[in-house]
Amino acid sequence: MIMVQALTNARIFDGLQWHDNSALLIDSGKVAGVVAQGELPSGIEQVDAGGAIIVPGFIDLQVNGGGGVMLNDDQSVEGIRQICAAHAKFGTTALLPTLITDTREITAAAIEAGLKAKAAKVPGFLGLHLEGPHLSVARKGTHHPGLIRSMEDVDLERLLAIGHSFEALMITVAPENTTEEQVRALAKAGFAVSLGHTNAPYETAKAYAEAGARTVTHLFNAMSPLENRSPGLVGAALDLGNLSTGIIADGFHVHPASMGLALRAKRGPGRVFIVTDAMSTIGTDLTGLTLNDRQIYRKDGRLTLADGTLAGADIDMLSSVLFVHRQLGLDFEEAVRMASLYPAEAIGVSDHKGRLKAGYDADFVVLTDDHHMRSTWIGGERVFAA
Repeated sequence: MIMVQALTNARIFDGLQWHDNSALLIDSGKVAGVVAQGELPSGIEQVDAGGAIIVPGFIDLQVNGGGGVMLNDDQSVEGIRQICAAHAKFGTTALLPTLITDTREITAAAIEAGLKAKAAKVPGFLGLHLEGPHLSVARKGTHHPGLIRSMEDVDLERLLAIGHSFEALMITVAPENTTEEQVRALAKAGFAVSLGHTNAPYETAKAYAEAGARTVTHLFNAMSPLENRSPGLVGAALDLGNLSTGIIADGFHVHPASMGLALRAKRGPGRVFIVTDAMSTIGTDLTGLTLNDRQIYRKDGRLTLADGTLAGADIDMLSSVLFVHRQLGLDFEEAVRMASLYPAEAIGVSDHKGRLKAGYDADFVVLTDDHHMRSTWIGGERVFAA
């Protein structure tokens, strides 16, 4: 790896502000700084970006699959590598491969594969997201009801044993099948506990947030809705400042008007961040897939079960960023932050990811001035070129 290099002749968004006619300095996989074109140090390799836009790399906290692979079907280092590589083509530089509700055996295999992927330093691998199995059957979505169950002592012990083993570790749970004490223990062990797939009322969600839950999984979907006398989990996600929340920005899971309302209503410091909830179809021409022996159909940008239930999403991160920018009228800079800085903050890695700042990981995306992909860089190395 080149120790010191500079991407020159670029317009750079560092996560907070733009730097015109500037260069991004990279040293040993880290950002060394952003400098004006005329202030480049001598004696370093220069890569001409040709007037392109450079933005922080996207961070996706909910990725079920990609490149033809589902984590539920392939618990291996190569499977995780293929998922990460598929999403890198669309600007994702860090992600959490996500295991949808499955058996104890599959869950254990996914954790083992994650540990091996970390040891192998798979580019883009950040950690794992265990979405279930401790959810509510009433709000199961595409999760197999026969695999949903309460968290038992043996489950908690196995989870606590891997606490702090990954750079980031997320678990989605429902209060119906977990206790506040279990959430408190998981949070203490380093898990980003997320509330989702639940009919929990506002008051319960607030109690679980106080116990240590820090995020909400795919806002509006598979949860108790916002009503006049019952704010539900949607109301809690927007009203409680200590909660951040993911949202699927494909125009199918959430109406654009509802997305806009949520963004305007969210109380800080928690933020609304983008997740793709992507399945194995990303980066492929697959017409469908199977999950827990059930067929999922791909058509017109949607993935559904036979009964029409949405089954994950068929969208990549760059497309999601452009959706909120173009369809919601959000500033491009804020759309980028929803896919980089805000998810980094939500899982506690914003001290080294989510911005292009000296000392941060050199994870970034190079785009044309009309926001088409040019290349993706992870740890200062180009992993994809269009």
